[in-house]
Amino acid sequence: MDISISDYLRKKILSMNLYFYNMENDDIKQKILDEIPKTEKLIEEYKDMTKPVAPDVAIGRISRMDAINNRSVTEASLRQAKLKLQSLKRVLSMYGTPEFGRCIKCKTQIPAGRILLRPQSLHCVNCAK
Repeated sequence: MDISISDYLRKKILSMNLYFYNMENDDIKQKILDEIPKTEKLIEEYKDMTKPVAPDVAIGRISRMDAINNRSVTEASLRQAKLKLQSLKRVLSMYGTPEFGRCIKCKTQIPAGRILLRPQSLHCVNCAK
């Protein structure tokens, strides 16, 4: 049974693609696993920063207004971090299934580069707009 050079090369390329695909998936999973504790720590920091300023603390009227304004910005950041953590956990639960790496809206493959940069991505670039 002779195998042609083109068949040999085709099989070799397919096996290399599979190797790189698996390597990317392992990198993606590790990125997600690394991102979850970072995000949890960030959430705890934001929770500490959003505690109300006690009225008996003498910081001045202007400073109190700044503290209230900063608190609302931090609360928005806290909400975003919670959404990110929720998405990270959802993506991690999808790991190893056919849905992993697919846009939840249009079902197209999300590029590995996007997932490595934004591991919480549930949408492709077009649907995320």
